[in-house]
Amino acid sequence: MSAEAPDQAALGRRRGLPRIDLRNIRRFGRAALLGPASRDRLPDAIEHVAKVHRAYHPGADLDVLRQAYVLAESSHRGQMRKSGEPYITHPLAVTLILAELGAETTTLTASLLHDTVEDTEVTLDQVGEQFGEEVRYLVDGVTKLEKVDYGAAAEPETFRKMLVATGNDVRVMSIKLADRLHNMRTLGVMRPEKQARIAKVTRDVLIPLAERLGVQALKTELEDLVFAILHPEEYARTRELLQSHAERPDPLARAAGDVRAVLQEAGITAEVLVRPRHFVSVHRVGIKRGELTGSDLGRLLVLVADDADCYAVLGELHTCFTPVISEFKDFIAVPKFNLYQSLHTAVAGRSGEVAEVLIRTHQMHRVAEAGVIALGNPYAPTEAAAAPEGERADPTRPGWLSRLLEWQSATPDPDIFWTALRDDLAQDREITVFRSDGGTLGLPAGASCVDAAYAQYGEDAHSCIGARVNGRIATLSTVLCDGDTLQLLMAGDAASSGPSPEWLDHARTPAARIAINRWLAAHPADPAHEPPQGEAPGAEHLHAPVEPEGAELEGADAEGADPEEVDPEELEPEGVGEDAGDVLPGAPAGRPEAGIVVDLPGVIVRLARCCTPVPPDAITGFAVRGGAVTVHRERCPAVARMTAAGRARVGVRWSEEDDGDGGDYRVTLFAEAFSRPHLLADLTEAIAAEGAEVVAAAVEPPREQRVRHTYTLQLSDAGRLPTLMRAMRDVPGVYDVTREGRRVATARS
Repeated sequence: MSAEAPDQAALGRRRGLPRIDLRNIRRFGRAALLGPASRDRLPDAIEHVAKVHRAYHPGADLDVLRQAYVLAESSHRGQMRKSGEPYITHPLAVTLILAELGAETTTLTASLLHDTVEDTEVTLDQVGEQFGEEVRYLVDGVTKLEKVDYGAAAEPETFRKMLVATGNDVRVMSIKLADRLHNMRTLGVMRPEKQARIAKVTRDVLIPLAERLGVQALKTELEDLVFAILHPEEYARTRELLQSHAERPDPLARAAGDVRAVLQEAGITAEVLVRPRHFVSVHRVGIKRGELTGSDLGRLLVLVADDADCYAVLGELHTCFTPVISEFKDFIAVPKFNLYQSLHTAVAGRSGEVAEVLIRTHQMHRVAEAGVIALGNPYAPTEAAAAPEGERADPTRPGWLSRLLEWQSATPDPDIFWTALRDDLAQDREITVFRSDGGTLGLPAGASCVDAAYAQYGEDAHSCIGARVNGRIATLSTVLCDGDTLQLLMAGDAASSGPSPEWLDHARTPAARIAINRWLAAHPADPAHEPPQGEAPGAEHLHAPVEPEGAELEGADAEGADPEEVDPEELEPEGVGEDAGDVLPGAPAGRPEAGIVVDLPGVIVRLARCCTPVPPDAITGFAVRGGAVTVHRERCPAVARMTAAGRARVGVRWSEEDDGDGGDYRVTLFAEAFSRPHLLADLTEAIAAEGAEVVAAAVEPPREQRVRHTYTLQLSDAGRLPTLMRAMRDVPGVYDVTREGRRVATARS
């Protein structure tokens, strides 16, 4: 069953926006049949367009519009629309839509001519000769869009072409959106299946593009028209709801009066309007809140002269009414990606009903409604120079559109590009992340550090090895929140770094996914099964845990054991020998020549392998079976466990003559790092440079791009340990080096 298009007059009243009266369009058609007017006056059919245009651009040259209309009317003469009206009514309606949004003269000229090259004998060269290269370019771009076949099989490749045509000037897309809006308004003459097909493409691609161009006036009406066609029952219920509330007192009108009184008393000049929600917005709010009240059907709009007045209004509202703090958003300080700026808040009035309030300047309001169209001709220096500070100087290539163009050139498969396009356009909520250099990143909700890396660095993000989120080390898989502060950590040697397939699991944005896939396709070798390039032969064996002779090093997660739950006896096997730890001859009290002074005579001293103490560590000892004393660092977790178990301590201390350079000392260090190629080689090189010998090494399997290395090292000078640890921390990708936090169990015979 065919769904009729929404009642246009009703929609116009709800949104409070200027509308095209379809009766005027029919009048345009009758005027077109009579032919153009004399050369010294505007044709009747375009007179209304000229008046609207002059309201925004008082000094506009109307003669070029007259010439464009004369060419369009004569070229389309005899052609009829499916509705039975002369075809010229269509370019006239499209041009009036753009004029109402404040489009500059060049855009309106191209709009009048946008179908001439496609549907008549007029050529692009003729357009260029009469109206200039800029108009020619715009008409050519729209002509290419008109050739787009919206059939499902053609969508991937044709939309790629559409974006290429749009890429150098978004005014092409502005004309296309106005063209689609007028076609949607008159869609009722088509078959139901064609209505649904066109409505779905409009919903999936053109409405999101309108959102990204910031053209809310077109976006909201397109949404309502699509809503009526694809969801006729929900549309009918929403319409009935609005009609039922139209007969009741409007609480927003009373709230607007209260706000006006407050601002007038504060001496703030402001215009306070009730801004009704459009159909789709009402439907969405109903889903979110359930039963709707009169104040849910619209919002208050406060328009002021400058930015300072916006914040002054906010202060008065929060002082004189009860604010709903959770509803406050500042899009003036941090504009949206589509140029939108406004303060959002909500306050409770006298009756307790909550009213949402939008606060913006008149210029912000114009940009909020018309987006890039409101910025005028991007190639006119005078207009660009007059753009308010902070607004994009050249709106012809907004950042998201540049990304789309990069994707299409980098993605030969049209289906992959189509999927990426649909995914990107479906992301209708954005977060702002603050970079460590003071800049910001606009990312879709749910984006990770991987997405942020590619948003900030593009292809250079391949060398990203980690991040700090709000000052804390975080994995690249970390999902970012609105307002987070982000510092991305990059590898010193970009050539030796690259993304892993795991990154695809954490990439939400098409930019990241396409870049990662392209890199992986160019580097098919699997680093998990091959040693990193540049490592010495045999180094691949170091990527698996290496057991020191006669002992086993276990990770903190070995067999699921928690280091805090280890029985102290597991650390103290029966007997004494080299398999149980580093054995030193003990010395009776007062005999310092052995390196460690023990308060028990005649015992054998063993340095605990779990914490590997070296001078000048604070140490303590415990007697173990076999007549030995095991020496631990005071901060070793095993000390607390054995003390809690009632084990008696034995007094031990370093010999005063032992300053740490009198013999060999063994120490175990744990390096926490972001996984990357050549990390093991770089760490062992740093260790060797400090004169330490690697006795054993173990590398745990990476988890979320993070890896832990365990090194048992032999030092000839214990005093070099702090320098060694600093050198290891300086290796790119390493974010911590410690001597604690791991359980070490000796092997049992």
